[in-house]
Amino acid sequence: MHKQCIAILGGIFMAGAALVSFADSKPVGITSEIMSIPVMIDGATVEFKRNQDNDNTVNPAFAKTSRPCPPFCIQPSNLAFGVETIGEVELMDYAKQMNEGDDSIIVIDSRTPDWVARGTIPTAMNIPWTSLNPAKGATPLEIAEILETHFNVTESEGLFDFSQCRTAVMFCNGMWCGQSPNNIKNLLRLGYPSNKIKWYRGGMQDWEILGLTTVSSN
Repeated sequence: MHKQCIAILGGIFMAGAALVSFADSKPVGITSEIMSIPVMIDGATVEFKRNQDNDNTVNPAFAKTSRPCPPFCIQPSNLAFGVETIGEVELMDYAKQMNEGDDSIIVIDSRTPDWVARGTIPTAMNIPWTSLNPAKGATPLEIAEILETHFNVTESEGLFDFSQCRTAVMFCNGMWCGQSPNNIKNLLRLGYPSNKIKWYRGGMQDWEILGLTTVSSN
């Protein structure tokens, strides 16, 4: 009984210490001027913001440093001519514009559903890298349907018209992940304009390291 009381008191002390530590944390902004960016997802407000606990550490899923290469090889900073590589602030700005009604933008999580289920960036739609990849079984009809439905590409007599296509902001797991590069390269092969593709190279690895908001997959 005496040992149980000590254990309970110890647990209360640890919990109290954690609360004090969190309460003493200094504010963690996105930038020096921006603390959070609210967006609406399925009728509910979600905020882009960083974890406010100064002692928080990275999600263990993104703590590993040495995944086998291949396939988890370091991606170049410049993926393809004309494709702009962006960071977190730029991605959030695109997401904010899209959320405010700009339907010329789409944010795409290129990972497989098992990864997306662990958490993704708010406003992102999941279009797995296999969906645009003929080598992985994607048929011309399936690819055309995805382009028309999500990228605002039209098709006539077997030819794609990209004149009204959306700005596609693509990401996956990080600088060691080939899933968004695969999606991007397949879009380019189809004729998608490179200036309409933005690549967040840091992906979920950098997003999680910065303690930014994640949501359950859509």
